[in-house]
Amino acid sequence: MNMKAGVLALVGLVSGFAAGATLAAEPEYATVKMEIDVARPAKDVWAKVGGYCDISVWMGFECKITSGDGGIGTVRALAGGRVLEILVAQTELSYGYTQPAKEGSFYNLYHGFMEARPVTDKTSKILYTLVLDVSDKADKAAKDADLAGRRTRFEAALKKMKEISEAK
Repeated sequence: MNMKAGVLALVGLVSGFAAGATLAAEPEYATVKMEIDVARPAKDVWAKVGGYCDISVWMGFECKITSGDGGIGTVRALAGGRVLEILVAQTELSYGYTQPAKEGSFYNLYHGFMEARPVTDKTSKILYTLVLDVSDKADKAAKDADLAGRRTRFEAALKKMKEISEAK
C-alpha cells in the first residue's frame, strides 16, 4: 500500500468511526407516567403542593428561585444549585419544567409535568410525567434501571404529596 492509499484508508476509517458515533448518539426518548388518587379537591391539593419550590417539602430537595416571578420562565435551583429547572408551562392546576443543557454534559432533554386533576368535587389525582432521553445508557438493563429509579423516587414524592394534601 502506498502512502497516499494509506492516508486515504486512515481518513476513511476515522470518518467511519465519526459517522458511527453520530448514529449511536441518536436520542431514545422515554416517558414515565405516574399518578395517585387524593381524597381532596384539586384546588386544595394544588394550594398545598403545587408551588414551584414545594418540591423541597415533598421530595426533600433544597429549592431556591433564582430568577423570575413564579410564572413561565422562572428558574429554580435544586440541591444547592446542582440542578436548574425552568418553568416552561403553567395553568391554574399544573406546571411543566425543563432542565437546560450543561456544557460538556450529555443533554437528556429532561422535562417534568405535574398536575392536580379534579375527579369529583371532593377528590382528585396528582399526575406526574417525566420525559427524557436515555440513549446515553449502555444497554437496555441500564436504561430500565435508570427509569425504575426515577419512578421509585417520584412515586415516593407522590405519596408524600397525598399525605400533605389529605392532612387536616
